[in-house]
Amino acid sequence: MSVTFLKAKVINPEQPRKSRGCEFLVDSGAVCSVVPASILKKLGIKSTSFREFILANGEVIKKAVGDAYFKYEGQVGAAPVVFGDEDVFLLGATTLEALGMILDPIRREVKPLPMLLM
Repeated sequence: MSVTFLKAKVINPEQPRKSRGCEFLVDSGAVCSVVPASILKKLGIKSTSFREFILANGEVIKKAVGDAYFKYEGQVGAAPVVFGDEDVFLLGATTLEALGMILDPIRREVKPLPMLLM
């Protein structure tokens, strides 16, 4: 099984001039995206709550969560972001959907998500 990486920008929604490009591991099994807390703090992004998350090994952890804009290939979307550990950059399902993208599980490529309104 291969992994998928993409380069996207994290933007402070209250101060859009504050942004940073990052390389993310795309993890469609993760609900939220994760960016190191030090980077989010430098961007001025504040936590709005704490939530519990279940890690792959079954361990339950509590992390700060805030809101950010993400920009990828000209598309901008708002999504929750977890204040993570250093060197952890994950792009989760809510961010992919906010960007109008989906991970093709066979080709391991990010592609446009069919936008249905019903």
